[in-house]
Amino acid sequence: MSDLTAPSDAVRAFDAVRPRLFGIAYRMLGSVADAEDIVQDTWLRWQQADRSAVRDVAAFLATTTTRLALNAATSARARRESYVGPWLPEPIQTSADPATRAEQGEALGLALLLLLQRLTPAERAVYVLHEAFDYPFRQIAEILEITEVNARQLGRRARAHLVEERHAPVAPADHDRLLHAFLAAARSGDLGQLEELLAKDAVSYSDGGGVVSAARVPVTGRAKVARYVLGVVAKFGTHVSLDFVESNGQQTVLARRAGSVVALCAIDASPAGIARVLIVLNPSKVARFGASDAR
Repeated sequence: MSDLTAPSDAVRAFDAVRPRLFGIAYRMLGSVADAEDIVQDTWLRWQQADRSAVRDVAAFLATTTTRLALNAATSARARRESYVGPWLPEPIQTSADPATRAEQGEALGLALLLLLQRLTPAERAVYVLHEAFDYPFRQIAEILEITEVNARQLGRRARAHLVEERHAPVAPADHDRLLHAFLAAARSGDLGQLEELLAKDAVSYSDGGGVVSAARVPVTGRAKVARYVLGVVAKFGTHVSLDFVESNGQQTVLARRAGSVVALCAIDASPAGIARVLIVLNPSKVARFGASDAR
């Protein structure tokens, strides 16, 4: 039996649940860097804790991570009030890391991560823990230091908010079919075909972070979104390569110029067509996608 007071055993115990800790923090915050900071802070607290008194390592670390992420979410919301243009979650590559893939679960797609940011931090925490990681409400209540009744209320409220914003899901094959047709129409400049692929009330969000040129407000409506997408493709020019890459558990399109990643585009597919187009242009958010990611 491992002795958690021994440094090597403490490291092994922490590493065993690290993917889950990152998954909780990332879904809560929508930022890889912020999630990594939360995991690092959790590690520091694990080092300082009286580990001999810890009966459930995974529960202790998940509780610490969630509470740290709740605090970070409150300050992140204040920072985003001054963000230039629409804010989108930072995409994460999910095809190469088996540990990340194992912890994908629910609430990983960029479109849903964006909607989660519209919930209160407490609602988000309950939704992530219950829907993505299957924590029972009793345990969630302990983590958040609230009653089980309150935890269930927060969960119902979170789901209600998301139902108002979300559409019926489509099968992964239908999502990929729409994405491939979307890219083909964008490459060929076929405005009519692009409009047919979009839902009537489609919305496009572009995140340039004030660093690169991007629409400062969401573009709404099928015709306007189609024209905007073609404008973005034309702006990139003929020297940009467009490849499919798995991001956040779904196929997305990665744009490169001279070997450097310049954008990642994800779609949110619905039975009525493409409901949302998410274009991440902020260099700090796409820098992690290297040349080896395309396939």
